[in-house]
Amino acid sequence: MNQKILITGGAGFIGSHLSKCYLEKGCEVYCIDDLSTGSLENISELQHNPEYKDRYHLSVDTVFNEELMTQLVGTCDMIIHLAAAVGVKYIIDNPLSSITTNINGTEITLKLANKFRKRVLVASTSEVYGKQEKAPLIETDDITLGASSKLRWSYASAKLIDEFLSIAYFRTTNLPVVVVRFFNTVGPKQTGEYGMVIPNFVQQALSNNPVTVFGDGTQTRTFTHVKDVCVALMQLMETESAFGEVINIGGVDEISMLDLANKVIKRTKSKSKAILVPYEKVYSKDFEDMPRRVPCTDKLKSIVGEKPKTGLDTILDDVIDWFKSKPK
Repeated sequence: MNQKILITGGAGFIGSHLSKCYLEKGCEVYCIDDLSTGSLENISELQHNPEYKDRYHLSVDTVFNEELMTQLVGTCDMIIHLAAAVGVKYIIDNPLSSITTNINGTEITLKLANKFRKRVLVASTSEVYGKQEKAPLIETDDITLGASSKLRWSYASAKLIDEFLSIAYFRTTNLPVVVVRFFNTVGPKQTGEYGMVIPNFVQQALSNNPVTVFGDGTQTRTFTHVKDVCVALMQLMETESAFGEVINIGGVDEISMLDLANKVIKRTKSKSKAILVPYEKVYSKDFEDMPRRVPCTDKLKSIVGEKPKTGLDTILDDVIDWFKSKPK
């Protein structure tokens, strides 16, 4: 492969893994990231690998720099748009910038992709399903969001606008765009800084500190290994039938947060104990949680022939091993 790939948010958790995957396939990767939630640490192995010296290009800048984005989109064959404000804690702490980043950044990316007629993938989130309690969640399910006074829902609303924009471009201009909804992507390099649950649990357990479970611990989630996510993204960008579609990318094992905490304690052989912490002690009044979130990935399989299959135990072991390997 000699394709040129633009990855916005390329120094982030998913972006850095995806960059490496494309580089390993022989592609040329252009990354733009303002490092607000991404980091140079995530991509240091890419920057310092002599094999990638002439094929990896980093721009520390924002997608709002239209002059630079015009150059990058014009140069590349396709765009993976991952740049976004992410993480529950970050969204609640930075509501205004989160909304503008997630909507305006996507608008600029789609506009330029359309100008140059380039394939583009837009990252959305399982958050858009809102307070749906049914399982599994299907892409055509109705969406139930909370009140606008609960800023937690601003993220879901902004990403939903991103989806509407993407579909409108496809239907109006036939832009080759695909939208994916991520369900709790995890793996090496992910930190708990912005409220990501597995990295937080693992770090607490490895330190033999109490593993803090917010709420009553009965809320359930599934988790997706980042390597499975990268495979799916790369396949979707090469599959014409994916364009104009919204597609779930999610994992296989549903588990409650209390059971997850105890599983992490067991797999780390930790002396920690899981403790419940009321939401109001952690988040502001703007927080509201959803009790269940489980994806249906049949659509993904119908389009690319496979779906994520890495089990939770493997995911946890990979995260645990990564944290153990990090310098103290």
